[in-house]
Formats: sequence, C-alpha cells, structure tokens
Amino acid sequence: MAVESWDYSVFWKEAMNRIRQEVTDQEWIMWFNNIKYDSSGSSKINICVPSSFYRDQIKQRYLSSMEEHLFSLAGNRIAVDFVVKPAKKSSSQNKATSAPPVSVEAKKKKPHTQLRADYRFENFVVGENNSFAANAAYAIAKNPGTAYNPCLVYGGVGLGKTHLIQSIGNIVYQESDKKVSYITAETFTNDFIQSIKDKTTHRFKSKYRSVDVLLIDDIHFLQNKIETQEELFHTFNALYESNKQMVFTCDRPVSELKHLSDRLRSRFERGLNVDLQPPDFETRFAILKQKIEVKNVTIPDEVIDLVCRNITTNVRDLEASLTKLIAYSDLVNKNVTLEVAKAQLKDVFSNPRQSNITIEMIQRVVADYFALSVGELKGKKRTKAIAFPRQVAMYITREITEYSTTEVGLEFGGRDHTTVMHACQRVESRMKTDPTLEPTINHLIRATKEYGTKA
Repeated sequence: MAVESWDYSVFWKEAMNRIRQEVTDQEWIMWFNNIKYDSSGSSKINICVPSSFYRDQIKQRYLSSMEEHLFSLAGNRIAVDFVVKPAKKSSSQNKATSAPPVSVEAKKKKPHTQLRADYRFENFVVGENNSFAANAAYAIAKNPGTAYNPCLVYGGVGLGKTHLIQSIGNIVYQESDKKVSYITAETFTNDFIQSIKDKTTHRFKSKYRSVDVLLIDDIHFLQNKIETQEELFHTFNALYESNKQMVFTCDRPVSELKHLSDRLRSRFERGLNVDLQPPDFETRFAILKQKIEVKNVTIPDEVIDLVCRNITTNVRDLEASLTKLIAYSDLVNKNVTLEVAKAQLKDVFSNPRQSNITIEMIQRVVADYFALSVGELKGKKRTKAIAFPRQVAMYITREITEYSTTEVGLEFGGRDHTTVMHACQRVESRMKTDPTLEPTINHLIRATKEYGTKA
C-alpha cells in the first residue's frame, strides 16, 4: 500500500529514537512513555498527550529538539501539534500520566501506612532548581542501596523535600517486596526515648535496623540530642554495612548543623548531598498549572502569571494562594479573573514585607542558625564569627521589615545608622562573589517568616 506524502510516522519514530539517546532514563519515563503518534497533516504531526499540563511541559522542554530532529530527517520543517486525550481511568486504579511501570502484583498493594499516596515522581514538577535532586531520588528509587547511599536532600521550607523522599518510598514499596520505613527525626527521637522508659531498646533497634529503606525527615531536629544521635549513628552503621538504603532531609547543609556529633556528620556527608532551591518563574508556573489540573478548576493563564510573579518563596506559598482563589470561587460562585485575584491576594502582593516580623524574631533565627546567642549579635565583639552573622541579621531586617536604619541600629546594641548601611552593603557585595550566601539568606528569610506565623 502506498504511503501518502504526509504520513510522517516513520520520521517521528526515528526522531524519538534520537531523543531517547539524549535524555536520562528518568526523563524518558516521566515525559515520553505516554505520548503517542496520532496523525499527520501537511507539514504537521499530531501527537497525543494525556493532559494539558503534560502538553505544556513537553512543549517547554523538548519541542524545539523534536522539530530539529524532524527537520534533519525529512529535509523540511514539520510542526508538532499536541492533542490532549486524557488516559482512561479504571475502577481499580487511576492511570498516572507518567508513572513508571508497576507490576500487576504491586498494583494490588494497599498504600503504605507511613507514606502519602499522592507523593509520587510523576506529580513532582522538575525545574532547574531541583532537577539534580529529582534525578538522584529517582535513581535511588529504582536501585536502592547501590550508588547513592546515603543521600541527603536539603533546602528550605516548602521546596519538596518530603515529597521527594516519600516518592522514593512509594516506588520501592510498590515495585518490590522491600521493607520501607518513613519517619521524622522527631518520631525517631520519641521512639528512642519511649524504648528507654519501657526498657524495650532491643525492640527499637530491631525495628529500625531490619528495614531495607530508611527515610528520615528533618534531621536538623537531632541537634543537641546526644543520646539519640548516638543511637542513629549505630543504626546508620548497621544499615550501611548491609547495603540498605538511607535517605535524609535537612533544612540546611549538614556542615551547618552546629550541634551534631562529628562522626554522625561524617556519615551524612559520606554519600550524595543534593539541594533544593526556590523554584524559578517557569517552574512556579508549571507547578500551578499541574495543581489546577488536578483540582479540575479553570483559572486563566494571566492569573497564574500574576501569582507566579508575585510569590517567589516556595511551593507551599504558591499552593496557599491557589487554595484561597479556589475557595473564593466556590463560595461566591464566581470565576477567578485577574481582577478577582488582585483583590483576594492584595495583602500578599502589595506588602511582601510581613508586619508581624520583629527584629527580635530575626535575631533569634539568625543567632540559632550560626550557633550564637542574641546577646552576642547585639554585643560589642567584632570577631569574624560574630560580625558576619550580625551583618546578615541587619541585612535581613532591612529586607523584610519597614524598620529604618536608625531603628535597626538601636536594636543591635545602639549602633549608628551608618553601621547598618555598611553591613547591608557588605552582604550585598559578598553575595555577588559567594554563590552560597544568597541561598543562606533566602533560607533565613523563610525561617523567619515561618517563625512569624507561629508567633
């Protein structure tokens, strides 16, 4: 049978083979497993994708590469159009748009009691800020206990640390018979204390040393807990020697945990350490598009653009704004327009500096981070170990509050306003040459705002 001149299926297949060689296994599974050739037209190929979010992500990440490969194969420009055809859902299980293949037996498993079923790789939006961490986490999930053991994921509040490590747990649990345990560092501590009270430490040891994958959230909570650190050290050694996978999260690099034993710190640093940064605009936009699609609501792109340009902190803040808009729409039965969004989120947009933040809060957060006392920040000592944190605290105060330089100086031991100005200039200058400083500043700002919401 003759092949019509606009049947480009052969070119499409070869273009996909070329792209397969250019991307990682995780990228291929996440973005290409569920796209299919649909039809051809004059200088055009139609491709089926399972959702509009999926379409937008493919277009942003891979469209130019697709069209370049098609051009080199066909000798003329072939446009790629996307047709959204949602995957059919069975009564037993909804088919994820980009989930890795799972065995028939695994599909019958009930959700893991310690893991959130919605924390999966296919709904973790990957951007420049988190691609290394996401790829590492996926590699661990497919081959636990091998190359990246242990792994430490660190970053500020609301950036997806828990989502990533629970995604690891979900894949291992669903695709194997390995024993997975997810806990917070606080839970580990409480369990250990209770075992001492009940004289059941042997059960505690057996519980945590018999797992195949141990996921522990928020290890910064272990600071100053000497006996718990000692027990985790021995648990770590037992699991490591048995090639059992361990993944930890922390709100900062482990080197900056001041009250952690050196030998436990060295264990955390033994493996792979990856960080999560606040998402860039494109990633924030993709995150909101995905959340909107999951919630099955209609919000114009211009509203998403408005939110993303005004909220730059973390995913949690983005979700909070989206939740507020959806709630308003549901309660008053009105569509979310640009005007509605501006009105409902005006407090967030018009005054990013939080009025409930005090200088004392900032001093406490910064002092704790640098293992100092508030008194030292306000004192007269000018050693490097104190002067720099003091400058950072002054800079943050000027960034997120409305206090004048004179007011700031008074709260830092009665210093002159020119000292405050100099401190801010020093921090700004150092950020241009020290790539680690801006993430640290952002972390401290987020921590201060979190502190403010609890105050």
